[in-house]
Amino acid sequence: MSDVDDLTSLAARIAHGDVSPVDVIDTLLASIEALDADVLAYECLNPRVRADAERCAEEIARGERRGPLHGVPIAVKDNYLTADMPTTAGSRAPGYAFPNADSAAVARLRAAGAVLIGKTRTHEFAWGTETPPTCNPWDLSRIPGGSSGGSGAALAAGLACGALGSDTGGSIRIPASLCGVVGLKPTFGRVSRAGIVPHSWSLDHAGPLTLSVRDAALMLNVLAGFDARDAGSADMPVPDFTAQLDAGVAGLRIGVCRNHFSGANEVDVEARVEQAIADLAALGAQIVDFDVPNLQYGLGAIYAIELASSSAYHDRGLQQGATATMNDDVRTLIEIGRMVTAADYLKAEQLRTLLIEDFNAVFERVDAIVTPTSPVTAWHRGQASVITGGLEESPLAASWRLTYPFNLTGLPALSLPCGFDARELPVGLQVVGKPFDEATVLRVAQAYENVHRWHAMRAPIARSIAQ
Repeated sequence: MSDVDDLTSLAARIAHGDVSPVDVIDTLLASIEALDADVLAYECLNPRVRADAERCAEEIARGERRGPLHGVPIAVKDNYLTADMPTTAGSRAPGYAFPNADSAAVARLRAAGAVLIGKTRTHEFAWGTETPPTCNPWDLSRIPGGSSGGSGAALAAGLACGALGSDTGGSIRIPASLCGVVGLKPTFGRVSRAGIVPHSWSLDHAGPLTLSVRDAALMLNVLAGFDARDAGSADMPVPDFTAQLDAGVAGLRIGVCRNHFSGANEVDVEARVEQAIADLAALGAQIVDFDVPNLQYGLGAIYAIELASSSAYHDRGLQQGATATMNDDVRTLIEIGRMVTAADYLKAEQLRTLLIEDFNAVFERVDAIVTPTSPVTAWHRGQASVITGGLEESPLAASWRLTYPFNLTGLPALSLPCGFDARELPVGLQVVGKPFDEATVLRVAQAYENVHRWHAMRAPIARSIAQ
């Protein structure tokens, strides 16, 4: 499986002619055939994937190079529109149909030469944190996280070397944390959402899941850029996100929020993250503790915004009864959204503004922030509650608690592996930056990754086929 383990090295070997895109795809398809009946990461495979790989091989043989991902296989979450594969958004509800056209992000991948493997599973309409029926490759009895769980599981199982995800309250970073891979939610507006099935217009973010920080930087180089078709797209310069990866953290001020992000986590999660903070200090970073008291009101705010937005999108489905066939958890959330009043929504938006101001003030004192990504590691499928900090709470509320603040504020945030708990399940470290400063986020993450290389460890099911 070495030929599909690392996007950056694979892209270089393909470009140099050391490996053929066709051989890479054949190896990958064989792995998917052998393992995906257990993992269930893919909704469908691209029927033209081998022909696309053959075309890339022919272009490379002629000396043509379409871009930095030429011949590299990438998976796509099933809420991104694609011209050559159906889009279902994880739902079989009647009355929903999506055009066969490429989303902006998919078009950018194709222009860079990527070969699309297939569509990965998502929790229905990108709600929820489980992504049924997908299994976590580290323990098939556990969930991969959601809603980009198919993308996270495909990477962890060795069935992809890069993937697209979307993130409304943590849906890139949560599966990255639970599956032991890297997930990057760029700044709101950095990557176009045109052609992605909407969930919440002001909270949705598009971004990559990868096997390493460097891979995430390379994919962001391809995905980032202004798009007039997305009303939230920002017309900002796009740097080379790989340029400062190896600059280290010496002299950087790393913020640690001691309220909200600490004290209500599983013991092993807290220990792994505290050790990661100490490791960054040992590399020369200055650790700056701070508090953001207003975060105690944030969960209610994001629920109000997200519920109302989702219900607005599904209004026709609600009127026509289509929601009756949806999964119970998704149907309930969409229907509850009708109960959010205008006053509730406005108060939520006011709290969002207050949190943006709070974090702007913090970033006058620090260059980046580190937190746990999820307060818990992967839980069992169907598990009704989790224990965090000695308290019982719902998996949905627990798993979103540490990621949603950066959807409300739109700040760039990345999750990378920082070790394992006593059950050998991955723990995630979250790195957060100033608006449009993904370069510093990636720089901090790369410095930590260089020390421990947790990202190089593979889930048991991936190791089994590599032997």
